[in-house]
Amino acid sequence: MTKAAVWLAGLALLAGCARKPDDAAILPPVPEGAQAVSLAGRALVPAPAPAKTLEELAAARRTAAAEPRSADALVWLGRRAAYAGDYREAIRVFSRGAAAFPDDARFLRHRGHRYISIREFDRAVRDLEKAAALVEGRTDEIEPDGAPNPKGIPVSTLHSNIYYHLGLAHFLKDDLDKALAVYRKGLETAPNDDMRVATAHWLYMTLRRLGRDAEARSALEAIRADMDVVENTVYHRLLLFYKGELVADAVTADGEAATTNDAAAFGLGSWRLANGDREGAREVFAGILEGPGWASFGFIAAEAAWAREFAGR
Repeated sequence: MTKAAVWLAGLALLAGCARKPDDAAILPPVPEGAQAVSLAGRALVPAPAPAKTLEELAAARRTAAAEPRSADALVWLGRRAAYAGDYREAIRVFSRGAAAFPDDARFLRHRGHRYISIREFDRAVRDLEKAAALVEGRTDEIEPDGAPNPKGIPVSTLHSNIYYHLGLAHFLKDDLDKALAVYRKGLETAPNDDMRVATAHWLYMTLRRLGRDAEARSALEAIRADMDVVENTVYHRLLLFYKGELVADAVTADGEAATTNDAAAFGLGSWRLANGDREGAREVFAGILEGPGWASFGFIAAEAAWAREFAGR
């Protein structure tokens, strides 16, 4: 598609033209019903969304239609589409928002997140680097939760989420030096213990992957059992395990969501790999990849680790 055609397609989107844009011009094609293709070439099909999630998406569509000039309405429409498992639609919505509100980093932040979901890591890096540049020097802001935690207190911010997802995209691409730099900045600017433990976990994993074990141990010094962690309890428990203050069986808690348990399993598998237990790591990663949670970060990271360490061997 020529630059002129792209520009015209963007105008059509912003004008609310009934003709849908050519999806293939934005995202690579996938098998029918799939949202993405795994790193091993498997079609990734979402599970049916719960009724409540679909009702919230319908409400977001009505709000966006009634408030066509509202950036907030578009952000929430994209977020609700993603919660319903339609990551490609979410990316289209965030693309509309990025074109209509080029100074609003939220659209690039969320689109970058969903590019990770569909294994488009290079695109995720580009979006999140642009988002980081947009927020540089600006006051941080709380990001409201789509599914509030038990305390009803949002724990993440726009800046911290940009750094968290950008570091992850670099990590998944195996660009560890860049991941390390982003995670260090994210840890320095983390607004609370929830974001500190989430960032410190991936910082620790990155340092272990780089063979910088002494620095990895140093990254654990600030981790305490009495930290005020509301949401990211699995990362907190993993860090305490890495520190030697918890046993492995205590990392995964009964009744937690599969996505949370995937994150716990990935951390334990990566720890085994870093400590030379390749067969143990293989078993853990294989268990994750046999599960249904293909959009979780633990699953995606296990997929990348499998492709790097075990595919074809």
